[in-house]
Order: sequence, then C-alpha cells, then structure tokens
Amino acid sequence: MCYSTLLVRSILLSLTLISPTVVNAAALNDIDAVPHLNKQGKDSYREFLTTDRHRAFAIAPGGTWGWKGAESSKESATEEALLACQIETEQKCVLYATNDDVVFDSQAWARSWQPYADRTTAKRAPIGIARGDRFYDLRFKDSAGNTITLSELRGKVVLLHFWGSWCPPCQRELPELLKLQQALRKSSDIKMVLLQVREDFSTSRKAIARQRLNLQLHDSGSKDSKDESLSLANGTTLKDRDIAAVFPTTYVLDKHGLVLFSHNGPVHDWLGYLPLLKDAAMRSGK
Repeated sequence: MCYSTLLVRSILLSLTLISPTVVNAAALNDIDAVPHLNKQGKDSYREFLTTDRHRAFAIAPGGTWGWKGAESSKESATEEALLACQIETEQKCVLYATNDDVVFDSQAWARSWQPYADRTTAKRAPIGIARGDRFYDLRFKDSAGNTITLSELRGKVVLLHFWGSWCPPCQRELPELLKLQQALRKSSDIKMVLLQVREDFSTSRKAIARQRLNLQLHDSGSKDSKDESLSLANGTTLKDRDIAAVFPTTYVLDKHGLVLFSHNGPVHDWLGYLPLLKDAAMRSGK
C-alpha cells in the first residue's frame, strides 16, 4: 500500500499548523538519537548531514526514512522528504530534521499509530496481516502448557513475535526483546507473545537457557524443522510464510486484535517502541 501525494500534502498542512519542537542544533549530529534507524538508515542520515541546504529528513515507526537536500526552499525539501519516506511504508512519516534544526516532536511520535479503530470499525475488519486487518486467530500454549487463542487476548495490546533459535538474527535480537519484556512487566494491558517456528518448544527453551535469558516464551506447537504450519482457533492451520516473509517477523495488535504495526527482520532497539505501545494501550480498544 502506498500513500498518495494528496495525503502527504495534508500531512504537510497539519505540520504548518503545529509549532514543531525545535531542538538545539547541536543535537542534529547525534545520529543515535534518531528513533528506530538501523545501520543503513544511520548511514543515510550521515549523508543528509553533509548535504547542502535546503534539506529535510523524515522517519516512520519501524525504521523507514526519506530525505531530500539541495532544494530551493525548506518547504520543498520537507515535502520531498515526506514523500520519499511515505512511499515505503504504511506507517505515518514525520519530520525529524530540517536544515540545521531537529524538529522532532516526541509526543506526536508516540501517537504515530493513531487513529485507532473503534468497535464498529473493528467488527468490519477483514482477516489478514495488513495494517487495519484483524490478525488470524492463532492457537498456541503458554509456558505452563495452557492453550490460548489470540482472540482471548483482546482487550490487551499484543506484540506478536515469530522467531527460531536456528535463525542468527533472531538470536541476536533476544536480549533487546528481554529488555522490553522487563520494562512491560508491570503492564497489565500489553502482552508479548513470542512463538517459535520450525522447531519444537523444548529446543527454543534450551536456546534461551544457553544465553541465560529470563525471557518468557509461548509455544506455537511447531514440531520440528519441517513443520511449517501454525494452528488456528477453529482447528485449521496456515503456513508460517503466509504471515512471516522472513524470520524474525513482528506484529503489534491493538485491543481489538487489529494490526497496528508489522516489521520484517530484527529490531535493534525494542525499548524505543515503548511510547507507541503505551499510547496504544491507553487509547485503543474504544
């Protein structure tokens, strides 16, 4: 799904009506401060910093970015940066920097997954994996062996993560997921569900133990490396690749069970998603 130029222009209009949060220009060079960027995104930001005015850099949850430099005006650079970012993501792109100023609004960033669907809209949502779809009603088990379905978790924001101990990027990401799980320990309305794929639950637990990670896992029911199926609440199955093009893959579901966010591949800083998760927990499900 691509956002139209018209939508981006409406975003630009809204930006002109709200005074941005301008940070000291010294912060402009702090590449690690830009939320959600991976190495490639940080390299692009470095390139942005060396480009002549007028210039702008835009970002979206999940690490998508877009930028434009050497434009005739700040307005032109802003529009082109937002367009370059928005064409690559279903998430809402926002400005991070223009010319020599950081204009990032952290409070607006936390609201990036808004607007949230109301109950009536949620009832009409199709089953699928796109933003706004109702995610498949998976059936799995908790660490104690109790059977759970995703539909039973409605009323909570769910971070649904598919991984395998055979997957090196999955393994590298586990410490970051543990930090997030620890940060959410006292939260009653945000639930992390980590499901192994193409291996049995015992294998995944042993991998966690070897890394000495006190990470809570759930059991997808996968039996071995040849098992590509995931169970649904109605007794049928679907192939893991139908919902995860790569591993790891993560979804965030609102309190109605609708997809707010998805990400293919590892995330280097899961704690950076806390503001968005907390906003969804506070405001979704109405």
